[in-house]
Amino acid sequence: MTASARARELVELARAAAADKLARNVLAIDVSERLVITDAFLIASAPNERQVEAIVEAIEERLRTAGAKPVRREGERSGGWVLLDYVDIVVHVQHDEVRTFYALERLWKDCPVISLPDVERRPAVKATSEES
Repeated sequence: MTASARARELVELARAAAADKLARNVLAIDVSERLVITDAFLIASAPNERQVEAIVEAIEERLRTAGAKPVRREGERSGGWVLLDYVDIVVHVQHDEVRTFYALERLWKDCPVISLPDVERRPAVKATSEES
């Protein structure tokens, strides 16, 4: 059994939202054969707590527009690791140091990685000044 189509759709939407906020090392893992409570994990990291929260907010907003609401959100006070449980997928957004310490991808290394399409980031707006 592999991750459901809905889980893959949510993973791709969450991946795109995370990329918009410059998340690092985004990885999706199909855990459907190991866990009965979810089909996939999406793991992303950021260099600081403010960016972790920005990534989380972007993911929540993007998935809300797709009709998905988290049934559980944990870790918002610490800012080092926020978990969003959407039943079909569980999103982990971690501070770089927390991700290195807990190494979720190592813990789930025997599960297949879900290939994600490359996501184009929105181009940065450059301020220009025209001299007359």
